[in-house]
Amino acid sequence: MASVVEYKGLRAGYHCGYCDSKEGKASCGMWAHSMTVQDYQDLIDRGWRRSGKYVYKPVMNQTCCPQYTIRCRPLQFQPSKSHKKVLKKMLKFLAKGEVPKGSCEDEPMDSTMDDAVAGDFALINKLDIQCDLKTLSDDIKESLESEGKNSKKEEPQELLQSQDFVGEKLGSGEPSHSVKVHTVPKPGKGADLSKPPCRKAKEIRKERKRLKLMQQNPAGELEGFQAQGHPPSLFPPKAKSNQPKSLEDLIFESLPENASHKLEVRVVRSSPPSSQFKATLLESYQVYKRYQMVIHKNPPDTPTESQFTRFLCSSPLEAETPPNGPDCGYGSFHQQYWLDGKIIAVGVIDILPNCVSSVYLYYDPDYSFLSLGVYSALREIAFTRQLHEKTSQLSYYYMGFYIHSCPKMKYKGQYRPSDLLCPETYVWVPIEQCLPSLENSKYCRFNQDPEAVDEDRSTEPDRLQVFHKRAIMPYGVYKKQQKDPSEEAAVLQYASLVGQKCSERMLLFRN
Repeated sequence: MASVVEYKGLRAGYHCGYCDSKEGKASCGMWAHSMTVQDYQDLIDRGWRRSGKYVYKPVMNQTCCPQYTIRCRPLQFQPSKSHKKVLKKMLKFLAKGEVPKGSCEDEPMDSTMDDAVAGDFALINKLDIQCDLKTLSDDIKESLESEGKNSKKEEPQELLQSQDFVGEKLGSGEPSHSVKVHTVPKPGKGADLSKPPCRKAKEIRKERKRLKLMQQNPAGELEGFQAQGHPPSLFPPKAKSNQPKSLEDLIFESLPENASHKLEVRVVRSSPPSSQFKATLLESYQVYKRYQMVIHKNPPDTPTESQFTRFLCSSPLEAETPPNGPDCGYGSFHQQYWLDGKIIAVGVIDILPNCVSSVYLYYDPDYSFLSLGVYSALREIAFTRQLHEKTSQLSYYYMGFYIHSCPKMKYKGQYRPSDLLCPETYVWVPIEQCLPSLENSKYCRFNQDPEAVDEDRSTEPDRLQVFHKRAIMPYGVYKKQQKDPSEEAAVLQYASLVGQKCSERMLLFRN
């Protein structure tokens, strides 16, 4: 089925959850009755993002806190020192039941998303959604002559990733530091993400010794290190046992038989809901409710189950299971973290043709000491690498929005290597190249080529597809029937935001 969207236009002057501005937020939005995974992939590559079935795009040069789409490159990802600490903490807890002393700050994906999209949802509740999906679906099927090619397939089994999982280890490279940036963060703005990770003093001493030996006697340099177990054929060598552990090595390290706890990660389809999802919905909702009460200080009567379902379970994405795709198929899923038979955290994710997109995370506050926000992000990066083994084009991990002006949201830049999306030309630029500009200005064009333009800009708006009065027609035909000048302005604004490709594939519902 084709994507069907209802454009709602520009909404400006409402509350921002990032900076707490009363009326600084500005975004354009549309209600997605249904959407193919390819259309949504193309939309998030143009700066769009979904909350339930509401799909929105910040107006970057107007909004108080510009939100830049950020993606990590999992195939080259190497966990940092702080990431390794979180993984080791989880392993110690599972193996021996060790609980770390003192409080620890967590970094859940979009921890402030509730506040940030509250304004969007206040607007959504007021929207007059002018038709229901079933009626639309029936009408579209009548309109499309070539409909009916869909073949029913069995529901894929849920994916299990227990702590005992042993998979093929994926190759990974060193983090890229090709662009050297010397900007210093302002006080209270967090770590300087433009600098390379710290190295151990022992490694630095070894490197100095190696360079000194090489200067004194190039031939003897190798002999000196050969005595320490380095093969003479490698330069500069590292013994196999000294190779840094991969992300998978750290996550799936084997546990003793008498381990104190058992952790299992299950990936269940949330839309349309699988039988496993339905069976665990109430337990999952209770975790979310406790998370909202303790972490976000919500009153006990909110959120309701229907609000939870609308926000985190409903999705416009159509489930697709092509033979060359991942075993679980494409679409919307919940990644459930089961500890000793109970859910302690849930990562809401979309699996798309080119990426795993993180939507939200909520967890049981009793387990905050495990830094589940960081842990889940690392598991999702590893999951992306696992999916890539079968589906080669699926090779990115989208982390939502990076907001440089909001200290709480800058942590996303610590998952390296990563890229930010240029808000004008929609090309990806390594984050190291973006940071100096962001220190000087909230809104930046990252593409340094002044001649570059949006390659998918709307150039032929008359080819845009409109769904009107139970018929599909190009905009060139539709506009001849319209007399309201504001209608043309709204349609052209929509076309410029979604791009030419999506405007020709998606059906814009007009009443």
